[in-house]
Amino acid sequence: MERLTKQDLSHNLILNSAHEFCWGFGMAFHTIYAIVPLFLKQLGAPTGVVVSVAGLFAILMALPQLLSALMGRNIRNIKNVAVGVHLLVWPPVFMMGFVFAFFAPTGPTAWIYFYACFILYGLAIGFLIPIWTDFLRHAVNDDSRGTFFGISFAFNSIGGFLGGILVKILFSSSIAFPKNFGYGFFIYLLMIIFATILYMGLRVKSPSEKRPHKSVSEFFSETKRIIKTHTNFRRYLTARAFLTAIYPAISLYAVFMQEKFGFDISTAGIFIILNVIAYGFSSYLSGKLGDRFGHKTAIIFSFSAHLFAVLTALFTTTMFGVYAVFIFLGFGYGSFMPASMNMVYSFAGKNDSKLYMALVDTFLAPFILITLFAAISISEILGTVQLFWIIAGMLCLGLAIMIFYVKDPGLTEKRTKQILV
Repeated sequence: MERLTKQDLSHNLILNSAHEFCWGFGMAFHTIYAIVPLFLKQLGAPTGVVVSVAGLFAILMALPQLLSALMGRNIRNIKNVAVGVHLLVWPPVFMMGFVFAFFAPTGPTAWIYFYACFILYGLAIGFLIPIWTDFLRHAVNDDSRGTFFGISFAFNSIGGFLGGILVKILFSSSIAFPKNFGYGFFIYLLMIIFATILYMGLRVKSPSEKRPHKSVSEFFSETKRIIKTHTNFRRYLTARAFLTAIYPAISLYAVFMQEKFGFDISTAGIFIILNVIAYGFSSYLSGKLGDRFGHKTAIIFSFSAHLFAVLTALFTTTMFGVYAVFIFLGFGYGSFMPASMNMVYSFAGKNDSKLYMALVDTFLAPFILITLFAAISISEILGTVQLFWIIAGMLCLGLAIMIFYVKDPGLTEKRTKQILV
């Protein structure tokens, strides 16, 4: 595959950073760790629904990914397709804004309107992810991926910081609930429209030799081969299965802390600001760490931060500790994306990265579902505190497997090249 020039890389970094800025700004009004759980709670949704938000979102994203990879197996113009699939996200976000800004439904079933849109939104994001992942691989050279993604996702956090300030202003205003949330969803829609337009300007590299047409049977044969023969990839998936324990915790932080300290819902804006500051710093750090020491190091850092968030939630007795939870959560979120994407690229090598990305999320979906049902049962029977302790134990197991049994695929590839040279 041909290499992009320094000018092309600088051009792509500017546009991708602006793209991520727009997403970060918009997503401040739809965060699954604060806004969505608090919104559902205020709409009167059952506890199980609130607890399931982060995990459900991960499952929804996983469901269409193999289909997306299958349909995109013979893509020739990756940029046009990547821009096109971004359009799938627009309708559900529009419906969220339209229903709650203009009709402002309340009552015992009002949460169902939002939940239906949330499900469609999650499926749209899931269909987008494999193609988006493959597209970005064509927009950057392999030896600078970590830094490219680290800087780009750091701009996502800058956008989130500014969006968090606006969230605080919006929810502190005289605009009645749930119209304030509806206006927030419209802001999100506007920002992702801008983000999609920006992608049209990215420059992509073309394969040095065109891949042969791949049939459906060949696609599934390759899928089986990866699962059967790629031992290190299977170990990575095993570690990630234990680490799915983070999802119920992410959904519960804001609600659990509000019940404990009784803060106003507008405080969610502060959580977002703190989260995205940590997100931006850790995104850049994760990219740099990955390029220098291997991306496994960065993903270990990510899930360690999630573990610290859980432990802080358990032990905090002040609002300072509450803020620390969302700072650790930001570290976990920010370092995860550059690390996980680069791990997928390294596992895939010269193969189809769309397929590897789809396999990761598809494999994890059943474990996330099990985690959610277990979390709902445990929280109802034993309480949230005991649930957080169990989550901490699962994270420790997952980290141990990642540290001691998973080899960094990027470092292995580098050593192989050095030996050949």
